[in-house]
Amino acid sequence: MRALSSPLRRQLELAVLAARLASESACRAAIEGLGVFADRRPEHLDADQARLRNGLRAKWRQLNGGRELLVAECAYEQWNRLLFARFLAENNLLLHPRYKVPVSLADCEELAAELGEPDGWSVAARFAAEILPGIFRLDDPSVQLRLAPEGRHALEQILVGLPAEVFLADDALGWVYQFWQKDKKDEIETSERKIGGADIGPVTQLFTENYMVRFLLENSLGAWWAGRHPDSPLLEGFEYLRFDDEGKPASGSFDDWPKEVANVTVMDPCCGSGHFLVEAFSMLWQMRAEEEGLSLVDAQDAVLRDNLFGLELDARCVQIAMFAVALKAWSANESWRQLPVPNIACSGIPVTAPVEEWKALASGDERLEKALVRLHILFRDADTLGSLIDPKRATEISDPTELQRSFDDVDWDELLPALEKARTRETDDPALAVFATDVTTTWRSADFLSRSYT
Repeated sequence: MRALSSPLRRQLELAVLAARLASESACRAAIEGLGVFADRRPEHLDADQARLRNGLRAKWRQLNGGRELLVAECAYEQWNRLLFARFLAENNLLLHPRYKVPVSLADCEELAAELGEPDGWSVAARFAAEILPGIFRLDDPSVQLRLAPEGRHALEQILVGLPAEVFLADDALGWVYQFWQKDKKDEIETSERKIGGADIGPVTQLFTENYMVRFLLENSLGAWWAGRHPDSPLLEGFEYLRFDDEGKPASGSFDDWPKEVANVTVMDPCCGSGHFLVEAFSMLWQMRAEEEGLSLVDAQDAVLRDNLFGLELDARCVQIAMFAVALKAWSANESWRQLPVPNIACSGIPVTAPVEEWKALASGDERLEKALVRLHILFRDADTLGSLIDPKRATEISDPTELQRSFDDVDWDELLPALEKARTRETDDPALAVFATDVTTTWRSADFLSRSYT
């Protein structure tokens, strides 16, 4: 593993702390310029700006009217797009979305005028968003927000100041999130206020270093593999796997687990920046390749579809975790390719829209309507409860008509297309897209929370 040295880690910390201040300042100015918090729309806004304002106001409502929460969310989106673009560029994975050929940051600078972007970094961020499946939504108001030149330039200069080695380290993404939250964590702890909702993430998110992750995974998943494949060449790479005096895995062989790796499922319900998921992904695809004779690409895609799952209270962590897993897959193959969208979802988006708006998405289907009502009740306090929500055991809100005894009675494959249709429907109301995206995210997390895992 390529880990950050102490000097590079300190340099990254200072850069991320400066980036948060610069991004929040720039986003606050852009949001106020659009009159997002004003009762009436400013007369100087054109049609596109008015639509963006409506979308941002919808996100503001979704965040329970927290002005600084909206600023923080926009700031993180703006920073992440630039950050991920630099990661992709340094790993030769930043692609032109149309021609699917690698481009450098210098190439992006040359394309800026042609694409109507202010500079090469904006092009790079746009390309990164277009080739990252399920991570960025180009119709998200937080992504569409345009920063003033001075704000944009400040963020770009912070990124330029970081050496390339930072973006080649395997643990850099995990440290980025912890450093981003450092000032907020200090402020919450100093305040001594009761912790809940949006405060939970900054206070509880701690980056787990690689030796801890590998020790735990190698003595569980690795021990199971060793028990079934004692002669596997993969065991040589499990440096933390411990054996007893008889040469068997010290932690046991987990004989009650599935017999084939294709049926082993891994869930990290508090996945943070995805460190456990990344390491489990590497172990699982190599196991499937060996056991089933699959190619690297087929084994990786199979693991992303069938074996690996993650949930996280903070939507910003979900972005990093999905990107970290995707980056690991692309780096192993030394090229970009379209991947299955990782099974990672945010379990911490609270329900704020009226229940009638949720029911309307069922288009008159009584069974789906009841399922949506149930979701609405379950996820009212999702920003505090997150992965503690248990849809299968929520008997206190079971349907008295017995039309739907549990979520197992709902065909989620019927529900998702309805939500996607509502989200992508052409409309003059961008708030609908924001709302339907929240419902879709809630559905994904409820689906994952309803399953059982090895």
